[in-house]
Amino acid sequence: MLTTQDAMAAASCPPPDPSCDADLLRHLLLLSHDVSSSSSSSSSSSSFSHLRVNPNFASVPRSVKQLALLFEELLREYSDVGRWLPRSASLCCREILLVLHRLKLLLRERSARSRACFLFRAESFAAEMHEQVVDLATFIEILPLADLRMSDDVRDLVRLLRRQLRRSSAAVDPSSLALRGDLLELIASVEGGAAPDRRGMQGIFRRLGLGDSRICRFEIERLECDVAAGAVDERWAAAMVALASILRYGSCVLFGASTPRSDSSKSPFSPAEDLVVPDDFRCPISLDLMRDPVVVATGQTYDRDSIVRWIGAGHATCPNSGQVLSHLELVPNQALRNLIARWYGSNNLTFDGSDLANSNNAANKIDVSSDNGSAHAETNKAALEAARLTASFLVDELEAASSVDAAHRIVHELRLLVKHSSDNRAFVAEAGAIPLLLPLLKSVNTGMQINAVTALLNLSILEANKRIIMHTDGAIDGIVHVLAEGVSWQAKENAAATVLSLSAVHSYRRRLARHHRLVEVLVQMARDGPTSAKKESMAAVLSLAGDRENTSRLVEGDVVAVALEVAAEPEVAEEAAAVLAAIARRGGVEAVAGANGAVARLIGVLRRGSDLAKESAAAALVAICRHSGAAAVAELAATPGIDWVIWELMGAGTERARRKAASLGRICRRWVAAVQDARTSRFSAANVTPPTTVA
Repeated sequence: MLTTQDAMAAASCPPPDPSCDADLLRHLLLLSHDVSSSSSSSSSSSSFSHLRVNPNFASVPRSVKQLALLFEELLREYSDVGRWLPRSASLCCREILLVLHRLKLLLRERSARSRACFLFRAESFAAEMHEQVVDLATFIEILPLADLRMSDDVRDLVRLLRRQLRRSSAAVDPSSLALRGDLLELIASVEGGAAPDRRGMQGIFRRLGLGDSRICRFEIERLECDVAAGAVDERWAAAMVALASILRYGSCVLFGASTPRSDSSKSPFSPAEDLVVPDDFRCPISLDLMRDPVVVATGQTYDRDSIVRWIGAGHATCPNSGQVLSHLELVPNQALRNLIARWYGSNNLTFDGSDLANSNNAANKIDVSSDNGSAHAETNKAALEAARLTASFLVDELEAASSVDAAHRIVHELRLLVKHSSDNRAFVAEAGAIPLLLPLLKSVNTGMQINAVTALLNLSILEANKRIIMHTDGAIDGIVHVLAEGVSWQAKENAAATVLSLSAVHSYRRRLARHHRLVEVLVQMARDGPTSAKKESMAAVLSLAGDRENTSRLVEGDVVAVALEVAAEPEVAEEAAAVLAAIARRGGVEAVAGANGAVARLIGVLRRGSDLAKESAAAALVAICRHSGAAAVAELAATPGIDWVIWELMGAGTERARRKAASLGRICRRWVAAVQDARTSRFSAANVTPPTTVA
C-alpha cells in the first residue's frame, strides 16, 4: 500500500483527464518516459541498483520504456482529426494511465527513501510493485491489438511485453534479507556494549553501497528523516534509530571525519546546513529550533523541554525577562507551532513535533521534582552506545590530529554530532572534548574557529557541560578572544550565544561579567556588527543584566548608551529595550534616566516596536518617571499623541505591558492635573482683591 504521504501527493497531483484520444496518448507517452527514466535518476542519486530487493524495481522501468514505443505508434496513427481509438482500447488506455501514475509515485517514493528504509520495508515495497505490475499486465492483455492500427513489429513487441510482465513476483531477494539480518545482528551486538568489528562493518557498508563519507552522511540524513516522518514500520523504528547512530560511527571509523561543506558556517542552529532558522523560531534557552513552543506566566515563549529543565533545576523565574513566575502552567503556543510547521514544509523538511500537539492539560503543568533527564520517554540503548563510541573515537582522533586540516574535519564532525542530541552532548563532554576545543578558538582558520565555537556553544546547552566549561582554564578568555578578534561575524555571534547559554546559570553571570573585557567587547559588537551580531550581543548582555551585582559593570561599560542607540533599529529593539528595563529594574535606573535621549528613544519603541519590545519600553519608562520625577514626566506628557499610544498598549499589549501602560497613564494624568492646579493657583493669586477695612 502507498503511504499517507504518497496518497496526499496523488491527491495533489491527480492523473490528467484528457478530453480526446490524441491527448490521452500524449499523456501516456510522457508518463511512460517519466517511469522509464526513474531507473537512471534514482540509481544516480541514491544508488539502489546494488540493493536487489525485488526484480520488478529494475525490470519495470525497462518494460515501460518498451511500452512507450506502442504509444508513439498509436499517436502517429490516431493524431489526425477524425481518427478515434476503438472504445474498448480507449478505456483500456485510461486504466493503463492510472497504473503508470501509481508506478511513478511508487518509484518516486523508492528514490526518496534511505537505503535502510528501502531494505526494512522490502516486503511491502515488493508487494505494492507486484500489484501494479499485475494490473499493468492485465490491461495490456485485454488491449484489442487486432483492432488497432500499428505495425507488426510493435504488435510482436507488445506480446513479448505481456509475457515479461506476467513473470512478475512479489518475492524479496534473499541477499537483501540476509543483509537485513546482518544489520539486526550488528545492532544487537552494539546494544550489548561491543564495538563493531571493522572488517564486518566494511562488508556491511559495501553491501549497502556506502563507499565514502559523503554518501554516508546523505544516507544518515535520509534515514533520520524517514524515522521522523514515520516512513518505517513501527516494529523496525527502534532499529532504524540505532542504525543511524551506528552508520555515523562506522563512517567516522572507516572513512574518517567528513570534509566540511563550504557553506557549513551559515547557521549553527538550522536542521539543514544551508538553512537559516528565523530568530522567532528559536528557543531563547537552548537556541535550537522549537518543536513544542509553550508560553509561561510572563508571556514569553520557550520550547517545552527547555523550560521544563530550567524550572526542574530549581529556577523560579522567566529566563528571558527575569520575572518571578506567578504559576507553572505551560500554555501551548499553537499559532507559533503552526508557523514553524509551515516553515518546515516550505523547506522540504519533516516536522517531527506532531506527537506533541495533543498534550493534555495535565502535561502542561511542570513537575519540578522530576528528573531533568526524563525528557525522553524511551531510550534506545544501541543508539546511545553507538553515539558514545562515536564521541570517544572523534575526541581521541582530535587529540592525535597531526594537521590543521585533519583537526578541522574532526571538529566539524563533533559540531554535527552535538547539534541536537543532549545525549551526544554529554558523551562528547565526557570524552574530554572541551579542553581540546578551547585552544582552537584562537585559530586563524575561519572554518576551524567557527566550528570550534559552534561546537562549544552546542555543548554548553547541556546543564552539566556549563559547569565543565566554566571550570576549565582559559574558557572565558577563549570566548572573549573570539568576541574581540573573531575571524568572522558568524564566529562572534556564536561566541555571544555561548555567553548567553552559560549565563543561564545565575552564579556564572557574575563570573562572566567580572572578566575585564567581556562587557567591553559585547558593547563594541553591538555598535559595529551587522543586525544579527547586535541581536546576539544584546541578548548576552540581557542575560548578564539578570544579576543585580552586574549592573554597575554594565553601566560603566556604556551598555545604556549603546542599547539606546540600537533600540532605534526595529530588528534589535526588542533586546535593547529589555536590556534597558533590566538595568533600570536592578539599580541602574539613574543611569538610564540620565542618558541623553532616553525617554524619546523609549517612546519610539513604544510606538513602533514589537509586543515584547513595547512591554520592556513601558517598564523602563515607568521606572524612569518614578525615579526622575518632573523632568522625565514632563517630556513624556508633552509628546504628541502619547495618550493614544498608551491607550492602544492598554488594549492590545501583553499582560505586563497593559499594567505598565496603565501606570504610565496614571503618571501622565497626575502630571497634567498638577500642572493645571498650579496654573489655577497662579491665576487665582494674580486676581485676588485685598479685603476692605471697615471704619
